[in-house]
Amino acid sequence: MEQGVLNVSEPETNRKSRVGVGTILGIILCIILIPALIVNITLIVKSFLYPEEVPSFMGYKPFIVLTGSMEPVFYSGDLVMVKEVEADSLQVGDVIAFREGTAVITHRIVQVEGEGPDLRFITKGDNNNVNDRRPVTVEQLEGVYLYRISKLGNFAMFMQTPVGMALFIALPLLSFILYDILRRTLFERKKAQRTKELEAELESMRQQLEANAKKEDPPKQE
Repeated sequence: MEQGVLNVSEPETNRKSRVGVGTILGIILCIILIPALIVNITLIVKSFLYPEEVPSFMGYKPFIVLTGSMEPVFYSGDLVMVKEVEADSLQVGDVIAFREGTAVITHRIVQVEGEGPDLRFITKGDNNNVNDRRPVTVEQLEGVYLYRISKLGNFAMFMQTPVGMALFIALPLLSFILYDILRRTLFERKKAQRTKELEAELESMRQQLEANAKKEDPPKQE
């Protein structure tokens, strides 16, 4: 008996490859967007709950540099990352962030005075000619400087505006959701089309097999 061969128009590996690429792109978008969204939401919520404190995420605090007092360590428009530390672990040469009124200043320690609750830090901007007017107390301390990201501060300030948040948080998330819906729709459509093609090929094979069976078994003569 002759058997038909099922004709597969698209290799299964190619179809799986395309689906895999789409899944990988979706995962990459999630890896980029979700942590950024979590950090931003945490900082925003903390800023509302504790308006008198600088919001932090797991002990880390980002600050935007607004002046050139610490050039060339970092420049106006840079984003600096600060980590909360114990005051008695600081020493001369460390760059610290501290509150002065409603502002946060990031300058270098040039002298340490006192100890315990009376600990004081004399600070100075590397690009300034004189020390800061007042010593920094333990209560004013926000943390020690870790690193900077050049010009990201300008970008961060723009992200805090309604337009910035819409462009760089809401819009990417909406794009990802739409992309996922479109990907699933196309996949289901291709799957349905492929099912129809397979059903048609199976029906064609069935008819061919029935025709071959009739040829091999002609009607008997009495």
